[in-house]
Amino acid sequence: MFEKKIYIERRNYLKNKFKSGLIIFLGNDESPINYSGNTYNFRQDSSFLYYFGLNIPNLIGVIDIDENKEYLFGYEYTLSDIVWMGKQPTLKELADRVGVELSESISNAKKFFQKKIKSKAKFHFLPTYRAEQNLKLAELLNENPFKIKSKSSKKLVEIVVEQRSVKSSEEISEIEYALEIAYQMHLTAMQMAKPGIIERDIMAALQGIAYSIGNGFSFQPIISKNGQILHNHYYENQLKEGDLLVCDAGAESYRFYASDITRTIPVGGKFSSIQKDIYEIVLTAQKNAINAIKPGAKYIDVHLIAAKIIAAGLIQLGIMKGNPSDAVKNGAHALFFPHGLGHMLGLDVHDMEALGEDYVGYDKNTKRSNQFGLSYLRFAKELKPGYVLTVEPGIYFIPELINQWMSKNKLKNFINYDKLEAFKDFGGIRIEDNVLVTETGHKVLGRLIPKEAKDVEEIVKGESV
Repeated sequence: MFEKKIYIERRNYLKNKFKSGLIIFLGNDESPINYSGNTYNFRQDSSFLYYFGLNIPNLIGVIDIDENKEYLFGYEYTLSDIVWMGKQPTLKELADRVGVELSESISNAKKFFQKKIKSKAKFHFLPTYRAEQNLKLAELLNENPFKIKSKSSKKLVEIVVEQRSVKSSEEISEIEYALEIAYQMHLTAMQMAKPGIIERDIMAALQGIAYSIGNGFSFQPIISKNGQILHNHYYENQLKEGDLLVCDAGAESYRFYASDITRTIPVGGKFSSIQKDIYEIVLTAQKNAINAIKPGAKYIDVHLIAAKIIAAGLIQLGIMKGNPSDAVKNGAHALFFPHGLGHMLGLDVHDMEALGEDYVGYDKNTKRSNQFGLSYLRFAKELKPGYVLTVEPGIYFIPELINQWMSKNKLKNFINYDKLEAFKDFGGIRIEDNVLVTETGHKVLGRLIPKEAKDVEEIVKGESV
């Protein structure tokens, strides 16, 4: 947790945006794996963490605008609980940690909200993303659990997104810490990328690092020789000389802030000639995209800079043809770069995505494209100081997508289909860093994780650390 004044200031900012009603932040509950006493690792809701800071299940935070009061509803641990769990803080002690004056047993929450319903109070709450929270909130507010999400507050979503998007110095420090964990993880992955290693061996080693100096993974990592599968969580392949291993992995700091880094590693320590050519295209695209980040720039334009460099590089290799700008305008590059350049990063690895991607990455001046590939861009709007984003271009050869486009001769003026048969077993290459928008430009956060081709090769071969 941060010091209590940070949470008080965050809640005060929120209170000043509303004239009436109650703002409700529903914390997460524990989720059983196969029986109630055996649960998944608990992770608090990120917006609850942002405003109330407590990583403890079964809590509800309430800001009563009308009466200018704040409440923390939670569970008072019994002696029976303490026998199994050890000494626990009281609910009042928890409330004091984050500057909340009033604490109430969770058993009183229903009565509290029923009284507010009778007084015609207006409720402001964020969209729920867990089924049990739908049920819980619906019961408290006398609503249909199948419709409760649709009754969430658009105004609250917009204000929370606005507030959480700009990272404070304390938050940047947490992301930097998460990136230091990622540094150790990715160097380990490079050092382990030897013929005969199974992907799960690397995944397990990285998980150990993430838990030994942080709060574990910030997302389920992608560690795969089949890097053309964008979200690949299968770890059973055995690596062989010449494979490309895509390692997309990040960690959480102890205060739950995320890192998200991708490196592509030549198994055995040597890129082939064509692998290196394509790797350099991706690296050039990433560097130029990073250099274009500054306040006032639209991230969709930064994405298009990367897309044009990728198209130009593939044209030079004879895989694509025509004019790069025309190819990108028509979406031909998306056969090889079918995803967006990046997303916001913070307490969530895809920061605030549960609140609605279009609220986070788009606004009234920036609408989502319908074009294949570009439509997947999670963040497109104008950049502001304090934003933290991922920059992760890639080139992939996806056999199923190639076959579909080829069968339709789609965008044949920009794609040399006769060249693509030889690339169907190539895999994919992605390079990703985390970047802060500063007052005057940008800063790549964290210690530099090697990404120049020769540096990565040297680490894999054990010649450098």
